[in-house]
Amino acid sequence: MDREYHPRQFEDGPRPRPKHSTCQAATNPSTGAVTDYGSTTVQWMRNRRPRYKHAPMPEVERPSASYVVDMTPPAARVTSAAESIPAKALHSSLNKVKYPIGVVKWTPEGRRLLTGSTSGEFTLWNGMGFNFETIMQAHEGAIRAIQYTHTDDWLLSADQHGVVKYWQTNFNNVKEIQAHSESVRGLAIAPTDSKFVTCADDTTLKIWDFASSAEELTLTGHGWEVKSVDWHPHKGLLVSGSKDHQVKFWDPRTGRCLTTLHGHKTPISKTMFEPVQGNLLATCARDHTVRIFDLRMMRDVLLLKGHDKDVTTMTWHPMHKNLLSTGGQAGAIIHYLLDEQNAPADVLPSISPYDAADPQNAPAQTIYPAHVVMEAHDYTVWSMDWHPLGHILASGSHDRVTRFWTRPRPGDTTYFKDRYHIGEKAAEAQGTWDGRQGRRRRAEEEELEAEDEAEGLVDQKMPSKSAGPPGLPPGLSLPGLNAAPDGTSSALPGFPPGIPPPPPPNFQNGGPVGSGVQNGGDAGRRRAPLPDQNEALMEEMRQGRYRKAR
Repeated sequence: MDREYHPRQFEDGPRPRPKHSTCQAATNPSTGAVTDYGSTTVQWMRNRRPRYKHAPMPEVERPSASYVVDMTPPAARVTSAAESIPAKALHSSLNKVKYPIGVVKWTPEGRRLLTGSTSGEFTLWNGMGFNFETIMQAHEGAIRAIQYTHTDDWLLSADQHGVVKYWQTNFNNVKEIQAHSESVRGLAIAPTDSKFVTCADDTTLKIWDFASSAEELTLTGHGWEVKSVDWHPHKGLLVSGSKDHQVKFWDPRTGRCLTTLHGHKTPISKTMFEPVQGNLLATCARDHTVRIFDLRMMRDVLLLKGHDKDVTTMTWHPMHKNLLSTGGQAGAIIHYLLDEQNAPADVLPSISPYDAADPQNAPAQTIYPAHVVMEAHDYTVWSMDWHPLGHILASGSHDRVTRFWTRPRPGDTTYFKDRYHIGEKAAEAQGTWDGRQGRRRRAEEEELEAEDEAEGLVDQKMPSKSAGPPGLPPGLSLPGLNAAPDGTSSALPGFPPGIPPPPPPNFQNGGPVGSGVQNGGDAGRRRAPLPDQNEALMEEMRQGRYRKAR
């Protein structure tokens, strides 16, 4: 069956490959990962059909490089979570002045990634090229939580000094409140955006009115520091996890504690409701495990194992309700499929409580990892967040690196032998990692990011364009135009006081005529050009990875 995206002129030979992303093509042309979601989304929209029509597609994706055109976004295959597991590392981004990354959060439209560091800085990274965009000093202390409202109009952030700040989408700070006396550990916004809740090391949770920033309720009941809080995606229900080993449910209307779960025997690290349907709750703790609770049964139904050390963070996939990703103190990132046990060969399979004769009293089913990235980071993974489309996972760590992950391309079998899966020494021994070249490439990337960051800081320090007279570039002053503190001014010779002179003839529209900036000169730094696509195609053919058109 002919398909529109198979041009006839390539029937006797291979068709050209899709273009690479900016960052990967510059480093490894033959294995660049697809990060531009436009082509896959358009492909899905051209061929999709209503979900109630279960007729199969005429052709499906196969493990060959030529099937890259058949990749579809997660929204096209909500029942196939295994195809969305982000096993391949795309890029590592780091600032010039490096600090541990405590929070990562995608902007609502998915074009940028916002990170918060222990220095109190916001950093924006491009969501497709992963290059640096801007940096700003947002807080005086370490940033502990970031949340966007559901209308995508506001951003809330909290720091270790107990301060909560309101931000517009252009990162204009409009309000600041002292929410707690100690470090804020979690922040969640109600589905209606009318209220939000914070938790802190002072053992309390507080519910605030979003518009007036007034404290409405203080929830007390935990005996130690409250480490996490979450608001149900569409119900009036709160969940909190504390260092006292307890997970509590709260009624946000009355402030009453509804019930307490005692599934863990160690301090709780994070609690999260499943965002698609909201029937499940995930909790992770320092006992190296993650537990999945069913709110309809009010009990733990799944026990997730695989971490060797404390589980510090986790995140649900925005579209696959059965895909959960976790990060640990050892730097590992593990992905679980909740409907697949993946038991080792020496472990007998078990049944889910849903399939047991007595679901209320049946033991929790143990789930083992679907995929493990053992060397994802060098130190503790503090935060992870999915792109709104669900095709890229971002992670922030104590090793000061922000890393991007995605699913491998069809036919890619080298990702599980890279340094993130088996370590740098083993990867170098197998030839999948060149330590000397990797260190040189890392130094070059750091230099580029440092230049981008320096340019961003210079732009932020530039004075306002309205501060100077028209026709002059920002920051340029002339005698007679700026009044002295006593109200007088030194007029230029030949001009009466109070009348500004005309702009110099070699300045137009705020810049000098003929300058490199105005005429597209070489004043700015240029990145290295992308590799030729024909060369990449020939390399694929030489390696035997490319086939003729179907």
